[in-house]
Amino acid sequence: MGWHAVDRRIMGAALAGLLLVSGLATGCGTGRAADSPASSPRPSTPEARPSHTEAGARTGTEAAYRKWGIEPLAAPPAPPADKPASPGAADGTASDGGVPAISDIPTEEKIVFLTFDDGAEKDPEFLKMMEELKIPFTMFLTDSAISSDYGYFEKLQDLGAGVQNHTLTHPNLRTLGAAAQKQEICGQQEKLKNRYGTAPRLLRPPYGNWNEDTRTAAASCGVEAIVLWRESMQIKNMQYQRGDQKLHPGDIVLAHFRGPSELKGTTMTEMTANMLRRIQEQGFTVARLEDYL
Repeated sequence: MGWHAVDRRIMGAALAGLLLVSGLATGCGTGRAADSPASSPRPSTPEARPSHTEAGARTGTEAAYRKWGIEPLAAPPAPPADKPASPGAADGTASDGGVPAISDIPTEEKIVFLTFDDGAEKDPEFLKMMEELKIPFTMFLTDSAISSDYGYFEKLQDLGAGVQNHTLTHPNLRTLGAAAQKQEICGQQEKLKNRYGTAPRLLRPPYGNWNEDTRTAAASCGVEAIVLWRESMQIKNMQYQRGDQKLHPGDIVLAHFRGPSELKGTTMTEMTANMLRRIQEQGFTVARLEDYL
């Protein structure tokens, strides 16, 4: 055999070896190599793993909660397609031309609804807290309390907080006649609509005091429901209306825009953190009132 023939056989063998190695590396070689666990590609199941965006958002939310000294609350369920507390059906009080009075929302979900009243305290740290925690809540605002800084509550509205009616000057409505009640309620409807773009649908009477004139006046002003509460947040703990001293699904919780002078040195953010702890300890989370009412 000549040297040229030997060269051709050597080169042929080398080429075959290269093809075999290439096939093994790409999983396209012999059947045994392709089927072996070491060489088979790992199945792709993106639906079983959170995306980088979702994981990052969750991590960011958990970090925000811990910054404020709170464990993260569970995400609320998706809002119902039909609101379970339709104005006109609650407490059997809306069939005579007035509006219903509602203290809780009919639901079996372990959710409660946060509401903050008045507007006297305008703590920038509370604004930061709500921006970072993304807790849904509703504001019942009194003009005499918020008029020194309407913009503060506009920033909270921009975060998703609902703007609702708490009268012009915070009177005990039961002490007023029908015309004066109408002025307090309708006047605040107009103020809030002009300042925040939408007329409120809900009214909370100051101190929770109301009568039949309140219901009639509220209806004439375009209000759909009077919103009361089942629990009120104090400084470290809640006051409960029920004897079992527990939250119930759908409860409406009352808090206030209050500062250290009213809270015995406690800040509004500390009071809010305490409230969220009490809610979580009982296995509840927070949903948006306007999604249910």
